[in-house]
Amino acid sequence: MSAFSDRLPAFPWDKLEPYKATAAAHPDGIVDLSVGTPVDPVPELIQKALTAAADSPGYPTVWGTPELRDAITGWCARRLGARGLTHRNVLPIVGSKELVAWLPTQLGLGPGDKVGYPRLAYPTYEVGARLARAEHVAYDDPTDVDPANLKLLWLNSPSNPTGRVLSKDELIRVVAWAREHGVLLVSDECYLELGWEAEPTSVLHPDVCGGSHEGVVAVHSLSKRSNLAGYRAAFLAGDAEVLTDLLLIRKHGGMMTSAPTQAAAVAALGDDTHVQEQRARYAARRAALREALLGHGFRIEHSEASLYLWATRDESCWDTVAHLASLGILVAPGDFYGEAGRDFVRVAMTATDERVAAAVSRLR
Repeated sequence: MSAFSDRLPAFPWDKLEPYKATAAAHPDGIVDLSVGTPVDPVPELIQKALTAAADSPGYPTVWGTPELRDAITGWCARRLGARGLTHRNVLPIVGSKELVAWLPTQLGLGPGDKVGYPRLAYPTYEVGARLARAEHVAYDDPTDVDPANLKLLWLNSPSNPTGRVLSKDELIRVVAWAREHGVLLVSDECYLELGWEAEPTSVLHPDVCGGSHEGVVAVHSLSKRSNLAGYRAAFLAGDAEVLTDLLLIRKHGGMMTSAPTQAAAVAALGDDTHVQEQRARYAARRAALREALLGHGFRIEHSEASLYLWATRDESCWDTVAHLASLGILVAPGDFYGEAGRDFVRVAMTATDERVAAAVSRLR
């Protein structure tokens, strides 16, 4: 067991517990802005679809129902501008985190292989490389990574934690570079429908991939855009050859999305109204928090998309965490996402309107 655990970094959230206790001691209670967990209700049409499919005694399929595959390809065409996707170009997954953690292993990567990911990033990219015993390489510019033995290159736009959006020109350049060097490019686009000051573009857009999905895969999730974190509903879209191999591996591993969740995902992907309603909630929370943080002496960088504000007072992130905890506000320290975040904190918009208003009042 110890040999296995030695392959993994320390679980960072344990370090936040003392600050959580401080924030919780505030007379008006804690305002937890440290995690990106949705707090708003699951839309009614999705709940109804889940309930209607509750009598599901048989095993679901790893590839998903034809209805789900239709819903995914239709959504990709409508929202991403992706052309020519067939059922062979899509694959449901059990939430996006398991995919990020296990993709290097499922691709057969191991010692001597390299996995590249952004220097400021969701920690599970590194975890996935470590689980496969592959080398992990953090980059500032993906095209600066030595392509020798680089088998998997992660993009994350919009970024968690910074909210940075890669431009279409940047995506075009990286796709071309990855293809030139025979590197599989996987783009984590789970926040794509939450652009505020920029319009995120998918790697599957024909202007980016040239109408070909060769060597390119996009990851999408229903957790944020549809409040379905508890359902574990996500999917891959892109290179049919890569997804065919993953489908076979995942069949052997029994990595199935439950049948009721598949039905709920069909409903979620077919409806844009609930997404716009949720966007409006987040936009109002974002505006209130942003103004309050700026007024409190913070500087905000990037943050043009996603569910976070990337904020700094030009001090150690832990000093900032302690300061905000004294006000009853809990945020995530930037160094959770890489040493480059040591002077920043990540402030989530995933709190109720009442709790966001409490945070704004305390900051003022």
